Amino acid sequence: RKALRPASKAKHFCKSHAKVLRRVVLGLLGVAYLCYFIAACYLNFQRALALVVMTAVVVFFICWSFFKKYCGAKVLLLLRPVGKCFQKSWPWLKWLLWVALLAGLIAWLVLDTARNPEQLISLGGFCVLVLFLFACSKHHGAVSWRAVFWGLGLEFLLGLFVLRTSPGVQAFRWLGDQVQIFLGYTTAGSGFVFGNTLIEEVFAFQTLPIIVFFSCVMSILYYLGIMQWLILKISWLLQVSMGTTATETLSVAGNIFVGQSEAPLLIRPYLPDMTLSEIHAVMTGGFSTIAGSVMGAYISFGIDAASLIAASVMAAPCALAMSKLIYPEVQESKFKGKGNVKITSGEEQNILEAASNGAAASVGLVANIAANLIAFLAVLEFINAAVRWFGEMVNIQDLTFQVILSYVLMPVAFLMGADWQDSPVVAELLGIKIFLNEFVAYQKLSTYKKNRLAGLEEWDGNRKQWISERAESITTFALCGFANFSSIGIVLGSLGSIAPQRKGDCASVVLRALLTGICVSMLNACLAGLLHVPTEVGDCVAFFGTANFSTTSYTIYTCCKQLFASSALENGTLSFTGPWAEQAESVLWLTECCGHYNHTSCAG
Repeated sequence: RKALRPASKAKHFCKSHAKVLRRVVLGLLGVAYLCYFIAACYLNFQRALALVVMTAVVVFFICWSFFKKYCGAKVLLLLRPVGKCFQKSWPWLKWLLWVALLAGLIAWLVLDTARNPEQLISLGGFCVLVLFLFACSKHHGAVSWRAVFWGLGLEFLLGLFVLRTSPGVQAFRWLGDQVQIFLGYTTAGSGFVFGNTLIEEVFAFQTLPIIVFFSCVMSILYYLGIMQWLILKISWLLQVSMGTTATETLSVAGNIFVGQSEAPLLIRPYLPDMTLSEIHAVMTGGFSTIAGSVMGAYISFGIDAASLIAASVMAAPCALAMSKLIYPEVQESKFKGKGNVKITSGEEQNILEAASNGAAASVGLVANIAANLIAFLAVLEFINAAVRWFGEMVNIQDLTFQVILSYVLMPVAFLMGADWQDSPVVAELLGIKIFLNEFVAYQKLSTYKKNRLAGLEEWDGNRKQWISERAESITTFALCGFANFSSIGIVLGSLGSIAPQRKGDCASVVLRALLTGICVSMLNACLAGLLHVPTEVGDCVAFFGTANFSTTSYTIYTCCKQLFASSALENGTLSFTGPWAEQAESVLWLTECCGHYNHTSCAG
């Protein structure tokens, strides 16, 4: 007892002064981080720019929480007279604001599309899809236009920020690069288990371990409460602006990061009491987005990481908006006006258990993806063989399921903004995504992208080997979602296990939710087409001056086509126009280009 007395006293002292000790420890950690931060900025500010941004964001939210806690009530009391005055003026101010926004949007569209008229096709496709969903609405007179317009507005603003503004482009490109670097750490684990040869040559060992790693990290972030905090903030923004209920908004916000079977777990206690419209919104959110874990796999294919992240973020407000358009609320929700919904935390005892559980939970997902790929690709090959056989009976050669889809969905692909020549390929990939799954579609899209970057000929006989950058961007957004027929079983199974008494209700709205999810991805694709900025080729003459023609690339292909277009062969005499006419090496460059590509100028 005498030996344990000092320890007992120390324990009692710590308990009685817990608050003070906590503040001292946090203060010391804060001072240590401040010293580290100053040293990093002093040594190389450019290198520490990412650290500055992250620190600024964290400091802002810490200050905001303190301000809200200690000064929020006083500020609200001071602003009450202004709020009352604003409420009186809101009926006419609202219309004035809408007219100003509409006039600004029209002016911007006129000025922006004047340079690239093909963008108007994407705008037309966007309007057609919205009108189509309104025509399919369950209750036309009950549509909440506030939710619809705010959702589409937020989607447009996010797209504008990501695809058009320099800070947005740089931020999402940086984020995409960091994700790719982060996912590269998977090779440390998969290389040790499978060996470097297998992970370089075999798809299953190259891509699927990324899902295990990503799932493990997500589980750790959930244990630390970071994911819950982030989802709640996004959910609050959508709920305040669109006027949707807390439960459906929380689930849709969660779908940005997790899958269609995991997001409903965020609202597990509330699901039995939700209305049909809210259940429809939960399903639509699942169909309209992809999980963070499989996003890592798509990035490993070579799909643009920034586009995938942007598509998932943009899909959240659009999914809520279109859900309320096609299945408006006609029942009295129990969660209307409810400030916030509590998210249950995990049951893990420590961070190691969270990491282990996350990795173990991904095994089923990895097995499911592998089994689906084997099954769907085998089924696709069988369908192609059957369709080819039926085609040969009437002298139609090389007829496949993809060819049929490319013709059926070709108008849809064109309306999204793809060139008419690229539309069959985009339509084929869209059909594969809807009728099989997006995993197979993204894999095929990555092949087209690799062919373009490798500088292959655009056409190999009658077969297109790659599609334009614009069509690639549109397709990336159009495929970003779990909206396919195979996902129906996953959604019904997960929701049915959470709320068995709502199985019938879920089954009654699942097809509408699937249609809405498909259209949400297409609406995102239309915005990508509307906001796409063509990449400038640059000065081809200067590029050829230092180019290595031993291998091909997309830049070499583009510059060779430019050189071919400026060359003319008349009566055996070769001549050039434009900047190529002044270059003595033009004939040499043409010879190098003819070694890789075919053109009439090469005949001489």
